[in-house]
Parts: sequence; C-alpha cells; structure tokens
Amino acid sequence: MKIDSVTCRVVDFPLEREFHPAWARGRNQSNIVMVVIEVRTDDGITGVGAAHAGVEAAVAIERFVAPYFIGQDPTHVERLVPVLRDSEILGAPVYCMEMTLWDIVGKAAGMPVSRLWGGYSDRVTAYCATAEVRPPAERVEDVQRMLAEGYRAVKFRFHLDDPREDLKVVEAVRAAVGDRIEIMVDANQAGVEPGHGGHHAWDFQAALTVARELERMQVRWLEEPLPRHDYDGLRRLRGKLDTLAIAGGEDNHGLHEFKLLIDRGCYDILQPDALLSEGVGQMRKIAALAEVAGLEVAPHTWGNGIGLMANLHLAAAIPNCPFLEFPHDPPSGFTAAARDQMLAEPLTIDAEGCVRVPDRPGFGLVLDEERIAHHTVSTHTTGE
Repeated sequence: MKIDSVTCRVVDFPLEREFHPAWARGRNQSNIVMVVIEVRTDDGITGVGAAHAGVEAAVAIERFVAPYFIGQDPTHVERLVPVLRDSEILGAPVYCMEMTLWDIVGKAAGMPVSRLWGGYSDRVTAYCATAEVRPPAERVEDVQRMLAEGYRAVKFRFHLDDPREDLKVVEAVRAAVGDRIEIMVDANQAGVEPGHGGHHAWDFQAALTVARELERMQVRWLEEPLPRHDYDGLRRLRGKLDTLAIAGGEDNHGLHEFKLLIDRGCYDILQPDALLSEGVGQMRKIAALAEVAGLEVAPHTWGNGIGLMANLHLAAAIPNCPFLEFPHDPPSGFTAAARDQMLAEPLTIDAEGCVRVPDRPGFGLVLDEERIAHHTVSTHTTGE
C-alpha cells in the first residue's frame, strides 16, 4: 500500500450564537476554523484527520509533510512520524497528521483503532467542559441541566481579576448539588493567546491559595495553574496538596517535554492533545510512561469532533484515563452540535455520562461531506 495524495480543506464553520471563551480576552468567537485532512492510498483507503488551525496548518502540511508522505507505506507509522517532528522546525505543528495514518491502518485491519491499541474499554466517562465565565447562579442552573442530561463531571474556567470571585462558582454549585457531580477547574495559565492586556497571570502564591480552597471543596483537579515551563513551581505546588490533583500539558509539545513533565514531578494528570501536543499514536507512549509513574492521562480536546474522536480512541485504549474532555457550553454558540458539525454522526453521551467508541474500522468517522463542501474556503492537494 502506498500514499497517492494528501488533501487539506480549510473549513470555516459559523457558530449560531455568541461565544466568549474565557481564554480569548473578551473576544466573541463567531466561527470554528479547522482543516479536514484526507490521505488517500493506491488501495482505495482514505485516512481522515483534522488540524485545530487554519490555512497555516494546511500550508505547513503541503510544504513540509505531503512531499515526504507521497509514495510511502502509511502502515509504517513510526517511519513517518519523524517527518512530523522535523516539520515543526519550519512550520506550524502538524502532529495531527499521525491520525490519518492510524485511520488507514484501522480500516485496512477492519478494526477500531482503540482495539488495535489494546482496547481497554469501549467507553470513557465524559466531563462537560465549559468555556465561558458565568455568574454562580447561572452555573448552578447549567449544572442542574447537566445532571439531568446524564453528565457526571463538569469543568469550570477561572479567569476573573480576583480568583476569589471565581471560587464563588464552585461554592454555589457544591451548595446546590453536593457531591452529585465531579468538579474540575481550568485556570489556563500555561499559555495565553497573542494580544495585549486582559490576562492576569497567577503567581505561585495565588495558585496555592486557589488550590487549597479547591481542595477544601473536594474539586477533582486544578488545570494549568502556572506557566507550562515552570517545572519547579508546578512540582512545588503539587507537593503542598493532599487530595487535589494538578493537571496540564496541552500546551507542551513532543514526547521529550512530556517525559520532562513526568521526571520533574509537575503533574498528577497529563493532558496531551492528538491535534496539538503530539501524534495520537505517540500519546500511547506518554500514557505508558505516566502509568509506570503512577500518573493519569486525560487527553485535552477542543475545537472539532474529529480531534475529539482521536482522543476518544486513545482514552479508551489505555488503563489510566479517568475522563474524556467533552466541550459543550450552551446556551453559548459552542455546543456539542456546533463542535461536531463536520460529522454526519456527532458524538453524544449515554445515560451513564459516557462516550462510546464507534464500532467501525479506523477512527469510525463519518463526515458530513455536503456541509464541509459548503464551508470550505480553500483546498490544498499534493499528488494525483
């Protein structure tokens, strides 16, 4: 089997309502921009993937990846992975391309990728990942709706100037629903979008104060409380806590950085992302290192349902994944339906709050070709 062509379609999907993600400094995000990637073989198999990015990723793939993939056997994944690592020297990170290769392998084998990787489970508990900053009363209403829909866990964002105001959200939710739902908190301090103002960085003392309050309220984890390269600060913070886990890693790149995070004792829970942090197959290596170190892996995911599907298969294949991130924050414009609008079969949770792995070969993706075609803004093809 050989790779005949690589096609990247840059797609711009609109959101139906306003969406103000906490990390975007007050910006209204009106759309989802992504790249749908298709790698075709001479055997007629097409591997599908996506980039959580726009034309910059399509150009990087076209220039630095596709010429070295054409004519190669896609089942020799480990031979092709170095191309993805080396391409980051000159272009945008394109670890997302490994997903297309495993999709081909799974389709050729007639098995879901998660089962090829060991098939630890056929479903993973989802946590409803919110994105906006809302008052306590609104979040109480949101959580009550989540419980009625079957969710067993939720994640809130802390981004107010005074973290004590953020803490009131957790206090209100705990008072309203008790321990009927697991709570996580994301501070998004590991990195920040380009811009001026609007981001109030935490120092170590602020992170420790918030962490101790969250520990008192029996929060499951605090995510990204400090910059992603503050290895000493993260280790020190983690060492001062008893029951609250420290999580992070979505903004770190490459196996080497995740090994460093493990060796330096930075996190209890690692959160690599198959579209951002490292190739989805390489994330199995991260999970193995974490397992040996007694750590958990809960993949980060955001932006589109294709990336969520890749992270779902990884999560279901390993024994140390407690939760799957499930972005969904109605009544804003960013809902599960908006996230998955490129899919003909969107991902949902079952009655027990879990996401089930599709029982189809590869990653089991079914694209909404008509909708993708309607919203495609540019196409980049190499080969054939």
